[in-house]
Amino acid sequence: METFLIKALQLMLSLSLLVVIHEFGHFFFAKWSKVRVDKFYMFFNPQFVLFRLKKVDGKVRFRFFAPNTPEAVVALTDENGEKLTDEKGHTLYRAMTDDERSQLPEGDWRRDPANTEFGIGWVPFGGYCRIVGMVDETQSAKDLAVEPQPWEFRSKKSFPRLMIMVGGVLMNFLLALFIYSMVLLAWGDSYVSLQDMTAGMKFNEHAQQIGFRDGDILLSADDTPLERADVDMIRSISNAHIVKVLRQGSETEVFIPELNLIDVAKEQPAFVDVLIPNVIDSIIPAMPFAQAGIMKGDRITSIDDHPIHSHNEFLQYIAQLKQQAEDAGKHTATFPLVYERAGNSDTLVIETDSLFHVGFTAQMPAYKNTNLSYNFLSAFPAGVTLGINTLNGYVSDLKYVFTKQGAENLGGFGTIGSIFPAQWNWYRFWMMTAFLSIILAFMNILPIPVLDGGYVLFLLIEMATGWKPNEKVMERCLTVGFVLLIILMAWANLNDVIRFLF
Repeated sequence: METFLIKALQLMLSLSLLVVIHEFGHFFFAKWSKVRVDKFYMFFNPQFVLFRLKKVDGKVRFRFFAPNTPEAVVALTDENGEKLTDEKGHTLYRAMTDDERSQLPEGDWRRDPANTEFGIGWVPFGGYCRIVGMVDETQSAKDLAVEPQPWEFRSKKSFPRLMIMVGGVLMNFLLALFIYSMVLLAWGDSYVSLQDMTAGMKFNEHAQQIGFRDGDILLSADDTPLERADVDMIRSISNAHIVKVLRQGSETEVFIPELNLIDVAKEQPAFVDVLIPNVIDSIIPAMPFAQAGIMKGDRITSIDDHPIHSHNEFLQYIAQLKQQAEDAGKHTATFPLVYERAGNSDTLVIETDSLFHVGFTAQMPAYKNTNLSYNFLSAFPAGVTLGINTLNGYVSDLKYVFTKQGAENLGGFGTIGSIFPAQWNWYRFWMMTAFLSIILAFMNILPIPVLDGGYVLFLLIEMATGWKPNEKVMERCLTVGFVLLIILMAWANLNDVIRFLF
């Protein structure tokens, strides 16, 4: 439960920050374009708010746990005083004029329309910036059934409207670059170069069928140097035609067939992993290895007559024994083990504990660390490079979303939350927040109605052709895009539920 709460808190804090920054981008360019912003809210606020604030009549006013501010609108009527409605029977409204607002009682929050109402809603999901005169999720065409006013979004020329719409995406991308830069400034960058992993890598059966061999030192993929063991390494190998490795002192080329990154990333044991020698580093007291007399420095050479050349192979075989024991209804596994000490071999029979553990840690190779540190000036270009590379990798992987495997692996909030660490770690938190900020920026710029990219698409068409869709067209497109987005979110979160249950 504690782990869940820590992950959930990190997810909520990260997404809240990203949404506020995204909406601030729209807010900033709206104000810059002299467009009024009626409301700026973190989280949604049906019926009531946790907190709201606005400058009214020269005074900053605020309320806690209060009902929403009444809308500053007046019902449209005909010459007989009857309310006007649209074809669906919805009452048509117009916004109050500035003169009408000024006639409201002093202290009424609907006065001073040029001032923005800031607040925090009680539904902790997203947020919004309500820009006056724009059809979006906060107002529809019937809310704009009056002549455009100079301070409205729809009254502005195409370029200011374009800047308002891309403002959120721009802010999210700049935020990611800033976070990456500050992370590099605070923590630097430390990793073990693949070329410094002198014991080489461990490859699974699929990788060995392609042509890799345990102990290969990865050099490059299609002449692009491979630097470190991470997801970029897997991506580069999957997309490459030729991977160069150092094998027993000689450079060798491995020809790569067409690979699916999702399939490769899901393989167990891993397609490629750091090779760990099968030498004992430490023994846990009162555990099976300690009870059998195995000591630090011993080397495991075989299990159940199967030769063991690495700690990776030991873990794989123990996993197989566990599965066999569980299938047979057993709670432990017993196996003969051969180990070597000071050139002499001996055989023992080991029985695991009820968790199928034997109680030791392997000796990690003493590889040289590559440590990079940055000052305030050098951190920014390094952060920009890291952000652009992250974006390129994400865009490259997006093609898999439209495959069967991609659809099955699509995840919602559960998947996003699971990638945060189980214990609070500021380095991991900020790196994940920067990554999510890049995802949010890219997804929002896709040309889908209801997303910023949908508005941008219409604006670009308008700038190129002069055709400007009316509010009704925008509202219908918004509805279609909203339905598609809800379906996508439902599918992603349903996948999370299925993975959790099964």
